[in-house]
This record gives sequence, C-alpha cells and structure tokens, in this order.
Amino acid sequence: MHNVLFVCLGNICRSPMAEFMFKEKVAQMGLAEEFTIASAGTSSEEEGNPVYPPARAELARHGISCTGKRARKLTSADYTKFDHILAAESRNVNAALRIFGGDPEKKVFRILDFSDRPRDISDPWWTGDFATAYRDIEEGIDGFLRSLFRSGKLSPKKSG
Repeated sequence: MHNVLFVCLGNICRSPMAEFMFKEKVAQMGLAEEFTIASAGTSSEEEGNPVYPPARAELARHGISCTGKRARKLTSADYTKFDHILAAESRNVNAALRIFGGDPEKKVFRILDFSDRPRDISDPWWTGDFATAYRDIEEGIDGFLRSLFRSGKLSPKKSG
C-alpha cells in the first residue's frame, strides 16, 4: 500500500486537483487498491472550504469529479500517515517541513521533481491558468508513477 498526500497552500486548487487526478489515473490502471490518496494545505485560511470553482471546472472538463472534498490543514501527524508527500511548489515543501519538524525519512518532494523538468507548479488561484496547472500536475503524477514502477515498489496490474 502506498499512502500519498498532495500538498499546496490552501488545499482548494492544486493539491485537490492532484488528489483526484491521481485517484482517476490509478483507477484506470486497475491499481486503486494499491493506494490511499489525500490532499492538504499548509495554510488554515481555506480550511473547510470546497475546491475552488475554476479548479473543479478544470477537473470536470477531463471527466473527473471532486465532489465532497473540503480543504484541510496539513498536520504533523500526516508525516507518519503518508509514505509520499508531494507538494506543488518549493514554498509548500518548506512550510511542510516546518510543520513536520524536518524530513528524516526523505519523503517530501515537489510533484514535478518526478518530471524531466523539475519545477514548481504555478498557483492558478493567482494566475487563473488552471489548464496549465492541470498539465503540470499530470506531468508530475505520471513521473511519480514511473518512479514507483522503476523502483519496483509498484507492479503493473496483470490482466486476465
């Protein structure tokens, strides 16, 4: 079982997009039972709020629902609960490390650290560019899955 937590600032745009995109991707691959997937924000300012409407609309354009998701704040206990903690950008990594008190098990990364072009995912709440955020998240989660397969931590689902 792989416990994956996606993190951004408020948990209303990038991290819930990543959560539901990743859930959809592993379900399509027949690997949903291999994962526990969630998301959280490093700030409490959006706590309890639903996914931001333009983020929800971008997911819907791709046939992905995030119904029922409410923002929650990252806690120090999340470090123990999750094996992989994937943040949208460097400042989210730094904030998570402050909340966790460090990363002794080396499980905190940016989502796009698993891509061929490691970088931050721009915050679409500010840019208004939810399509680019979607593409960047997709690039990162695809790279993350490849890394799990390459490392032998995940095997493709056998059909038949």
